[in-house]
Amino acid sequence: MNTTRASRGVSKEEWFETGLDSLSKNGVAGLKVESLARALGIARAGFYWHFKSRDDLLRQLLDYWVHELTEVVTGNADVLALEPKSRLTKTAEMILEYDLARYDMAIRQWALTDTGAARAVRKVDRIRMDFLRDAFRELGFTGDDLEIRAMLFLSYQSLEFTMYRDLSRKRRRELIAKRIEFLTRR
Repeated sequence: MNTTRASRGVSKEEWFETGLDSLSKNGVAGLKVESLARALGIARAGFYWHFKSRDDLLRQLLDYWVHELTEVVTGNADVLALEPKSRLTKTAEMILEYDLARYDMAIRQWALTDTGAARAVRKVDRIRMDFLRDAFRELGFTGDDLEIRAMLFLSYQSLEFTMYRDLSRKRRRELIAKRIEFLTRR
């Protein structure tokens, strides 16, 4: 019997962040309600204030990932108001500053075996690519030139943290301007 008592309320966002952290470390099979409650320092019963079941958590976790780690940039009025090159720079800076790609690999791995996760990945990729295509289109790129630039930007941003873990934040920030210059050069 679990004797942990809920001494504080735990927000849905805390469940999501703890769940995504668990997903990135243990995969979807390792994402257990009991482990999440323990990590949050509350009784398992606290889970049911926010979710009907583990499946409900997983579904909402994907929605959270779509909104909080993608649409927070692609739907941001301040970002959208920038000229295209500045928009791309600001996007890369926000991804770095808020570590917005930190769960991309874990969710993509999950999507290999789960249709709901695969659907969320396709949605995120569509949202991100449409956002990037618009910026490169405004810079005058068309056809394959536009497509490859959007694909390179998205791939790099999604994989940078996983592939280049030894790069310092300072170095990552320095490389943003060079990367944007490279991708927007004619």
